Amino acid sequence: MTPKYLIFGATGNIGSNLADQLYKSNHEIHLVGRNEEEIKSLSEKFKCDYSVADVLENNFIEKIKPEVQEVKGIAYCVGSIDLKPFKKVKEDDLHKCMKLNLYPVIEIIKAYEDNLKKNKGSIILFSTVAVQRGFTNHSIIASTKAALEGLTVSLAAEFAPNIRVNCIAPSLTNSKIAQPILKSNIVAEGIAKAHPMKRIGEGKDAAAMAKFLLTDESSWITGQIIGVDGGRSSI
Repeated sequence: MTPKYLIFGATGNIGSNLADQLYKSNHEIHLVGRNEEEIKSLSEKFKCDYSVADVLENNFIEKIKPEVQEVKGIAYCVGSIDLKPFKKVKEDDLHKCMKLNLYPVIEIIKAYEDNLKKNKGSIILFSTVAVQRGFTNHSIIASTKAALEGLTVSLAAEFAPNIRVNCIAPSLTNSKIAQPILKSNIVAEGIAKAHPMKRIGEGKDAAAMAKFLLTDESSWITGQIIGVDGGRSSI
């Protein structure tokens, strides 16, 4: 049985672009999403298997494990944009953000750790440029993604040399979850100009890096937080 690349959040902009790039490179993939109609359509396009699962549900991993047992890599492309002034932040806000962005990652990795080790696999997680750069109203999401970056380097140390673990930190990407922000042309233009590359990111940008880090092309790279952000984190 050929090990597969398991993509969570496969119906999102980054996830679907990653699936497309892996498919075109003749890699075996398995898609995971909560919208059956969308995930089925993608599976037909990429001629692959899929699982319908919501990472917010208890024991969601039990819906997936019987359907995909041999894994070469895992990409967790699920995410959120949780913005709120700090004085309005409640404990429940942080809990909800962690429940989507962090806790499922731990469950997934624990479920497939032994298999990834056997197959010399790779794990790709997604953070945000907001961890390194201070942005107003980003305390919830930046704190959560910072925890994800901490998990990345910790697991990279613990799993080496058998499993590589890396994290991509994009800036704002043209996606479904970003539409409430980008629907205003004036706002979108202002955000684009804030990037040295003078544009909003596209799903294919982060997906290209994810594909590289997932596959054996990057066999000597682990424990890295890599910005795919149009230069915003460093210039």
